This record gives sequence, C-alpha cells and structure tokens, in this order.
Amino acid sequence: METVAAIPDGDPAGRDGSTGPEFCRDAETPAPRSTPVGRLDPARCSVQALVRGDSGLATAPPARRWLLVEQPGPWGRDALLESRFDRRVASRLAARARELGLRIQMVRRAGGRLAESGRRWAVADTTPGVETIWWSTRESDADLLQLPWDGSAGTPSQAPTYLVCTHGAHDVCCAVRGRPLTRTLEATGEAADVWETSHLGGCRFAANVVVLPSGLYYGQVPEDGGGLVAASAAGQVVLPLLRGRAGLVPAAQAAQHAARRELGLLGVRDLPVRRVQALPAPAPGVDRFDVVLTGPDGDVVVTVESRLSGTAERLTCSAASPGHWRSWHAPALRVIAPV
Repeated sequence: METVAAIPDGDPAGRDGSTGPEFCRDAETPAPRSTPVGRLDPARCSVQALVRGDSGLATAPPARRWLLVEQPGPWGRDALLESRFDRRVASRLAARARELGLRIQMVRRAGGRLAESGRRWAVADTTPGVETIWWSTRESDADLLQLPWDGSAGTPSQAPTYLVCTHGAHDVCCAVRGRPLTRTLEATGEAADVWETSHLGGCRFAANVVVLPSGLYYGQVPEDGGGLVAASAAGQVVLPLLRGRAGLVPAAQAAQHAARRELGLLGVRDLPVRRVQALPAPAPGVDRFDVVLTGPDGDVVVTVESRLSGTAERLTCSAASPGHWRSWHAPALRVIAPV
C-alpha cells in the first residue's frame, strides 16, 4: 500500500528562480537565528547569509571517521600546520589521516585551557550503527604516528562530544559566534563534552557545531544553544538548525530532512538510508534523486532535487570571488507500507 504526500512549496518565487519547498523556511517551526547580527560587520558572510535566508541543508561533509587532536593556543588558517603542534610531525600525520580516511580536527577547551587529563586525542566513527568515540592521551605529538586509530586505544566516551567551530583565522564569523556558544553549552548542566574546533566548513552558517559520534551537523546555532544539548540528551535532533549528517551524500541528507519534517520523526536513529538512486535531470542544472529510507510504517521514498543558485555571492568572508551554491527541495514523498 502506498501513501503519497506532495510536500508544500515554501517560496514559489525563490531567489534561485526555482519552485519547491525551501527547508530554511518553515512557518510552523521557524529556525532560531544567531543574533544579534550587529556584533558583526554587515558585510560578513554569516550576516549576509542570514539576510538572504541561505539554507545549510545537506552540507555536512562526507567524513565518517574523525581524528581529534587537542592543541591549545592559537591556530593559523591551517590549524594543524600553523599552531604549536610539532611541525615535523604535522605533514606525516595529515598523510596518515588521508591514507586511513580520517578527517583531522584540532580541538581545545574554551579559553585555551588544557584538558584535565593532559594532551588528549580521540578517534570517532560516525557510521550508523557503529557510532563510537575513544579518547586517549599522548606523550608527544609524534606518538600519533604510531598509535592505533582503530578505536583500540583509549576509553570510550559515554557523553556526546560537541565540536564548536571557533577558527577565527579561517573566518572571523566562526570565532565571534562560536566562542560564546561554547560557554553556553558548557553551562547547560547536561552531560556534554564541549570543545572549540578548527574549520568545520560552511562558515556562513556560523555558529557551526558537529555532535560526535552521531555526526550531526548544525548551523546558525544561536548563542543560547537552541536547545541542542537537551535534544541530544533525549536522542533527538533540532530540525530547524540541522545541516545534515556527516558521512551521508547530500541527496540522502536532504531526503532525511524532508521526511523528518513531514512525518515528525526526530529521533537521531530514525529514517536510516537504504538506497540513493539518481534520476534523469528534469532540466539543465537540476539534479534529481529518489532516496529510500526505512520508516516505522514501511519504506519512505523521497524525491529530492538540487539547483544552483541564480546569483553568485561571497560564501566566506575570505572568498576571493563570488560563488554559486546548491539548494535542495523535495517535490514528493511517499510511504510504501508492507503488504
């Protein structure tokens, strides 16, 4: 038995000239915004993104495994190479991470204070059904070239780890919006392991947060935290702030978001992805996919489309030239109940 739902349009005259729902606008559950915008120059990328109403939907990166390296003190634009981390080790560490398929994030406690246990590092795996994060310590930076990165070293964490981008040398928006947020998250009283981190991507969506080991990416998180820690403690997502889930292709991220909104399924483990199928392009510059998710009442099939923006904008404060971006829309969703 098949139930079909056409997802209502959000802005029939969107900025990119397209039709279909805009996930960054939801009349029933408006996204909290990172305010006050006056704390940044109006020309800054995150202020302009708020003014334009840019959606961060389906912009989580492809990484499934992460290497977190504690490094207090200042970071340059390249946080691994331009910090107090041993430069003789940095390039070899980056090569090993590429070979093993891990994304490196430099981390530090808010205010640059040292972690209580010393020079910490961790390996996180965000693969659905595997989600783990193991923390350990190192005597020297060179130790990271020899220690195992398979989760066998260290102690598994029972609390969610929150990485808040505060990488001001990469984009000032991240520092101005991210640093106050780390203090807010630390003060919630919930079980939360909060770290400042290097560049997460999507600077114009600052403040940006990734929650490990789930791999959930959030953007435009307001200074009060937007209920993020409480929702994570309850095993749920904050849908208006959700950019996507790391390790999933953009089409799958967009489909999950549409299905969550349509079906009201906010559990972190809800709607796992079964299949992504590319469909013929309905028009030049438009990509279309059918994504099959596992729902509580049968398969959920979401048709999603992405289109390039009609205008080019500066997507980061340091961008040398304007660029285009893709927006995602879901023309249809259907639930196929088992026979």
